[in-house]
Amino acid sequence: MINYPFDVVMVPLQIILFLFMMYFFVIGFCGMWRRHEDKITTPSKKFAVIVAAHNEHNVVGQLIKNLHDLNYPKELYDIYVIADNCSDDTAAISREAGAIVCERFDSEKKSKGYALEWMFEKLFAMERDGKIYDAVAIFDADNLVHPQFLMEMNNRLMKGDRIIQGFLDAKNPYDTWVAGTFAIAFWVIDHVSHLAKTNIGLSAVLGGTGMCITLDVLKKYGWRATCLTEDMEFTMKSLAEGIKTTWAHDAIVYDEKPLTFKQSWTQRKRWAQGQFDVAHRFIPKMLVEGWRRKDIRIWDGCIYLLQPHFLMLSAFFIVVSYIQLAFEPFYTNIWSILPSQLMTAIMIGQYLLPMIILIKVRAKLKSWFYLLLYPVFIYTWLPIIFIGFVKRNDHEWSHTQHTRALDYDDMKSER
Repeated sequence: MINYPFDVVMVPLQIILFLFMMYFFVIGFCGMWRRHEDKITTPSKKFAVIVAAHNEHNVVGQLIKNLHDLNYPKELYDIYVIADNCSDDTAAISREAGAIVCERFDSEKKSKGYALEWMFEKLFAMERDGKIYDAVAIFDADNLVHPQFLMEMNNRLMKGDRIIQGFLDAKNPYDTWVAGTFAIAFWVIDHVSHLAKTNIGLSAVLGGTGMCITLDVLKKYGWRATCLTEDMEFTMKSLAEGIKTTWAHDAIVYDEKPLTFKQSWTQRKRWAQGQFDVAHRFIPKMLVEGWRRKDIRIWDGCIYLLQPHFLMLSAFFIVVSYIQLAFEPFYTNIWSILPSQLMTAIMIGQYLLPMIILIKVRAKLKSWFYLLLYPVFIYTWLPIIFIGFVKRNDHEWSHTQHTRALDYDDMKSER
């Protein structure tokens, strides 16, 4: 029996949303294990380590000290800091800490993507003068880095990978409930998306920091990623060329998570705006390239970009469901198209997976309390997604203030 007008819309929509959930649920399950890997432990590749910094005097010194202490031959990497449109003493602190500082002032092109593009051109000029690097490793100024990071990236490069993303951990996962739920979200994504897709041969996605890219790729295809989510833009641009992003699970970067809900909201809104922007510009090209190359990794990239669109559809589905129940409280065909047991299992899985991952990362008891507030983090994405869609063409960069000044040893003692 078809119940007009609701079922004509709702049944197909429910099927689409179910298939989308199942797709990510199955992939997520593939992130519950890791493939055995025989690692190359002989350092060989030379790195330009690049730190993007805008008014980061509170934290940049600790990162540079940390980078000097990496377990990698000092002659095989140089540390560069882009002091980008800084009005504080970021440049002076960076020089004093031993970094090579490149100051950039451009009032019109104010974003991390433009700063990186500017820096890459400088590296290409250095190469013409005889300064040769195999790859760049990119960090944000608020980060701290695991001592084995470059060794892990060297291993991946020696095996032929050209674009690599390291494990995105949290520097301050126990500071506030906002930082705590943010950390849980990143731990979940690290496993159920990046690790899972690498396990089955799909492409991970660059995460803005802890990235490694060969100079050959940058020279051949250019950076040209200057939107609000330059990392996602470069990932999809490269994927359309047939170059996937590999996940290096043991190359760990510790990122400062927002302390307040307002900071979290602003940062996630920027991500939503950027993802809609990238999706609308790249999906048509990627669909064509996926067909031409017969490459399922490119189509998977399209599905990844469509996540906020499906979240909007889910919100629409929920609203219309309540409207139907209000007008026809005794009619429940809206849920009958799929077995209720299957839908219940999927819903439980959405909460069970974070619990499994908290065990895997050996999170402290405090994270388990933050898990109670994790649904707040998840469901506040709904208004953020709609705002991001409306403002998808707004490219004004918003800077997140970083204040958590920790050196690597202090951070490890707190975890």
